[in-house]
Amino acid sequence: MVLQKLTLVLGGAASGKSDIAESLVQKAGGRRVYVATAQAFDAEMRDKIARHRATRGPGWHTIEAPHDPGSAISGLSDGDIVLIDCATLWLSNLLLAEADIDAETARLFAALEDCAAPVVIVSNEVGAGIVPDNALARRFRAVQGGFNRRLAARADTVIGVMAGLPFALKGQMP
Repeated sequence: MVLQKLTLVLGGAASGKSDIAESLVQKAGGRRVYVATAQAFDAEMRDKIARHRATRGPGWHTIEAPHDPGSAISGLSDGDIVLIDCATLWLSNLLLAEADIDAETARLFAALEDCAAPVVIVSNEVGAGIVPDNALARRFRAVQGGFNRRLAARADTVIGVMAGLPFALKGQMP
């Protein structure tokens, strides 16, 4: 299976989007590179990260990049297949670090453009829920929604995931 240069896998929390994205990368062949953006600040997140690693199994080269996934993909070759999981945690990390979101987003988009390897990015769709009751959550929702729109515009393929079922939002299902 051949993946396009940039594929976005978008869905709600626990929708199965990581499973779909991992499957796409595995079926594509090549050296599988997993760019992890999660940070384990508590036992629950440590357990979730361990479950994800166990589910992926061996054969993945993992790069921890909670703040700069763009640097993690620089220098990769067209023989690699990249999975960035996930943009939602990356943006959360940036917001909590009070980083310049526009500058960091521009850096990631430039790195994606320059990357020789096909890239699959997982991201949460956050606009289908209720309006959050606090300013930070509302800011996050706005930042995530804007990022998803800009990323989807750049992506060759956008796959939605609902209840573990993938559907094409843009382009063809690989």
